[in-house]
Amino acid sequence: MSDLTAKVTKESSGSIVVDGYEALKYNFHYTSPVFDVNHSKLADIYERWQRVLIVIDSIVHPIYKDQVEKYFKHYNVAVTWKVINGGEINKTMDTMLDIVDAMDSFGIVRTEPTLVIGGGLVTDVAGYACASYRRTSNFIRVPTTLIGLIDASVSIKVGLNHKKLKNRLGAYHAPLHTFLDFSFLETLPVGQVRNGFAELVKIASVGDKAVWDLLVKHGKELVETGFGYKDGRDATRAPGKEICHRGIETMLELETPNLHELGLDRVIAFGHTWSPTLELTPRIPLRHGHAITIDMAYSITLALSRGLINEAQRDQWFELVSSVGLSMDHDLFDEELIAVATEAIKKTRDGKQRFAIPDGEFGKCVFLNDVPIEELQSVLRTHKQFVKERYGQGVGKEAYVDAGDLGANPEEYVKNGQKPTASHEDCCTASSLKRNGVNGNETKSAAVSAGAVPVDGTGHLTNGVTGTSIKA
Repeated sequence: MSDLTAKVTKESSGSIVVDGYEALKYNFHYTSPVFDVNHSKLADIYERWQRVLIVIDSIVHPIYKDQVEKYFKHYNVAVTWKVINGGEINKTMDTMLDIVDAMDSFGIVRTEPTLVIGGGLVTDVAGYACASYRRTSNFIRVPTTLIGLIDASVSIKVGLNHKKLKNRLGAYHAPLHTFLDFSFLETLPVGQVRNGFAELVKIASVGDKAVWDLLVKHGKELVETGFGYKDGRDATRAPGKEICHRGIETMLELETPNLHELGLDRVIAFGHTWSPTLELTPRIPLRHGHAITIDMAYSITLALSRGLINEAQRDQWFELVSSVGLSMDHDLFDEELIAVATEAIKKTRDGKQRFAIPDGEFGKCVFLNDVPIEELQSVLRTHKQFVKERYGQGVGKEAYVDAGDLGANPEEYVKNGQKPTASHEDCCTASSLKRNGVNGNETKSAAVSAGAVPVDGTGHLTNGVTGTSIKA
């Protein structure tokens, strides 16, 4: 919710000046399991309407459909579903307008919040639909992935891809409420837990030493057990809960004064300098968590070369990410990519480098703006030699996107002249991608200008399963 305070003054020249300030309020709730009938907080919000429109992705829907319907039935709230396909190729205006049509058919009232359940795609696109519908309408967010819970949930950014441009259309639109339920990790594939774990490494490395120490102690076990939810071990859940809660709250402390990203020295940009280009350069894209970990690993080598950390700290960092199966290097992370990606990110950062790296110890951050390209490329050579000597190629487990990430079979999607197959069952594992030689080189300049996983702008995409009272 927001409210605007403003004053209007007329200057002697005759010009009229409006000086306004917006108050913004939105809520986070740790509620687990959120769809347990003993937890009424979510249902209480819908008591006045006695109905709810739920936008959910097609992977999450069959897993939690019965549980969600039982929950709302207990509180006499009628459910209407709008199920959409996930993945980057479905992060489009077609999907957004399909959600708008669902809101129209439902007859949603402006203050009535749409309930959005799922990963980053569904919360981004549905959030943008709500930001646009009647210029603004409420929504409630229930993220179901680790990245959604500890990273994306903090932001108020919503949006979608346009042509081949990632998040080119969007808005700043805060949800009314975000419900944080880590029991969703029980059904999250380990590859996606690992993917989200990278964001915890990010915030701990430069923002919270206590979280860093806990990751070092418990990291491998947390990834393997879905933070204790896959095996029901309270001994694992306890540190996992502390890590996630502290990580979220650190992110909020860092980001909420800068929700519209007017300040460009951003601590949480650690790992996000070269990764936007690298993520999209392989024939089949890297998962986001693996791409940012390669970026962070290189940044750690840079911090060591600048004398900002010591070798023991460097070794501890690499041992952690190696132990959980995250990538540390890639064949295509080369000197040309470093040069191109550095110039690309400077356009986003108002002409400055603003490289975020640890400062003296983990949990502290400094920004570098004086690193010449020759030094960057020399550090890269040092980085690659170190990784090769200690960790082979430095490639992590399940490093490439699968059908759930992309919204199509990756192998079929990259074949020339073939349309993607939106079958989650046909997803490709990292090992199958490697067997098929997936290390091809996309043109780096194209990756920079696109800034996205390619999306299909040539044909109409199927946008999901039709809900109870929603017409396709």
